Amino acid sequence: MAEVKTRSPRKQRKRMYSEPRHRRRKHMGSHLSMDLRDKYKWLRRVPVKKGDTVKVLRGSFKDHVGKVATVNTKSGYITVEKATIAKVDGTQIAREIHPSNVIITRLDMSDPYRRRKIEANKEAEE
Repeated sequence: MAEVKTRSPRKQRKRMYSEPRHRRRKHMGSHLSMDLRDKYKWLRRVPVKKGDTVKVLRGSFKDHVGKVATVNTKSGYITVEKATIAKVDGTQIAREIHPSNVIITRLDMSDPYRRRKIEANKEAEE
């Protein structure tokens, strides 16, 4: 949903849910912490990736800090390590958290594509 072509909420939801996954990934962004914003002055938000360290800002896991375990572009949620809930039979399952409810505290820069993308944004701003 790069641009809103209609004001109808029904059509906006339909467009969001029928979008291809490679475009949905762009909508799974989270804000950077103030430390990272100072380091990367030209960046405010990046798509969440497996391996990033995040801090949960809302919900029952507020202030929980952990690494991103999975990113599910189909459902639009992420799971964070050690953020689990107990099922009725006692087993622990990962609690899905919306990316807008977390803040990225450390970026996983092992991906060369991501590193190049961040550096390209830096050069564009300068």
